[in-house]
Amino acid sequence: MKILIDFFPLLLFFGAFKFYDIYVGTAVLMGATVVQMALIYGMDRKLQAMHKITLVLVLAFGTLTLVLHDDRFIKWKPTVLYAAMSIALAVAVWGLRKNFLKMLLGSQLELKDAVWHRLNVAWIVYTAFMAILNGYVVLYYSTEAWVAFKLWGYVFPLAFIIGQGIYIAPHIKTENNKDSTTP
Repeated sequence: MKILIDFFPLLLFFGAFKFYDIYVGTAVLMGATVVQMALIYGMDRKLQAMHKITLVLVLAFGTLTLVLHDDRFIKWKPTVLYAAMSIALAVAVWGLRKNFLKMLLGSQLELKDAVWHRLNVAWIVYTAFMAILNGYVVLYYSTEAWVAFKLWGYVFPLAFIIGQGIYIAPHIKTENNKDSTTP
């Protein structure tokens, strides 16, 4: 059910765009994102930092798109989000010597520090790539092509998540591994 909640705003955006236009799609995306965050908050009793950032960006860029009647704002939102993530992760790991991924997911995954570092670097590269790719599509393609890219472009995050899972699987410490190392 959680995955359905994650894709709920995007699916509604694509439908509204297809049957109406980018402005109706943007308004639907804004409303659906508010509902999505309310559902997540209702289930978890909190919103993660990424949820809050996404909500603020969708509402800010969506409002600019609707008020100024300029679709460039909503199209640049993913680039801003991905670039901010890439920069924040890079500054944290190389400037502050902190690993945000480990801080966020360390209670759910027990991995060696070297594995956490490589995952963090992979996220930096991935989010920078996605920021550049979205920016390229915004600059050189039509709004219709950008919306199609947003729909079919989900191959990239899915491939990244699967690749990440394959990478960390051998490094996950299971109960059996812990027991077998105990004398």
